[in-house]
Amino acid sequence: MTYELEPEQPLDAEVRRIATELIDHAVAQIDGTKTASHEAIHHDVHHEAVHEVRKDCKKLRGLLRLVRPAVPKLYTHENAAFRDAAASLSVLRDAEAAIETFDALIDHFRDNIDADSLAPLRQRLEDHKAQVAASAEALDEQLEGARTTLVAARERVPGWELPAEVTDPADDPGDDAGWSLIGPGLRKTYKRGRQAMQAAYAQPSVAAFHEWRKRAKYLRYQVRLLRASWPRVLKATYKETKQLGDLLGDDHDLAVLEQVIEEAEALSLTDDAEQILLALAAQRSEQLRNAAYWLGSRLYAEKPKRLDRRLQCYWQVARGSDAKLPARR
Repeated sequence: MTYELEPEQPLDAEVRRIATELIDHAVAQIDGTKTASHEAIHHDVHHEAVHEVRKDCKKLRGLLRLVRPAVPKLYTHENAAFRDAAASLSVLRDAEAAIETFDALIDHFRDNIDADSLAPLRQRLEDHKAQVAASAEALDEQLEGARTTLVAARERVPGWELPAEVTDPADDPGDDAGWSLIGPGLRKTYKRGRQAMQAAYAQPSVAAFHEWRKRAKYLRYQVRLLRASWPRVLKATYKETKQLGDLLGDDHDLAVLEQVIEEAEALSLTDDAEQILLALAAQRSEQLRNAAYWLGSRLYAEKPKRLDRRLQCYWQVARGSDAKLPARR
């Protein structure tokens, strides 16, 4: 499975290919859970499937956002399907992410705290996760529901009506090598990410940084989709967008941890250990947001039109088209 558009191939066919491969991969992950018999293996396989299916759905939504301006009705319908498929698995993922975030937080501050004193809190988070999971049968039902949604979407992909690009430049001297199908979507994603970053630091909040995180993640996916147009340059850009997404993702996970602590029946927010953990989370969040600011300032330094023009040139060169390239001097 290659999450990259091949410049040499028709863009509409490439969009369908990538969507099909992602759906097939997600369905295969779900089907793989049905062969796990041992309880421990069954548990691990199910949780890995949840992670992979959610990730594939996010990639699918990033792909759809790339073509959104060209096919708004298609985007609205299919994006909702993949969003709902992932959302059905989010509650369990939040409970699992809370434990992973707890471990990362303790490890980060290990030299400055008594980690053993917080161990009982981790066990209570484990107990909460077990309660959320309820049973393997409940998780099986959630995965089967997601599978049904994905299989139905898979059957629709061949019928996706996408604008066909001009294959012979002689037929259209203004041909942009198919960029009109994907360029406006990229520019919109980048512009919204830029605006979300400004809003997050103007009035910091969990919701504002979560919004920026989503926009940054879609930019990351779209840069990867375009990476084949100039691998050396866009691979480096992709790595930076991934790092930004990781910083913002870690910050969001801290908010999820706090939310789980507030909602979990076994946790009361009265223990000293809980108060210490929340203080550590606040300190770590400030560190992550500071790091994200400097990286984001570089990634969003260009104005949207300039970024669009630059990546369009990469794309046209990769396609062997120079219809709109700057004149040589």
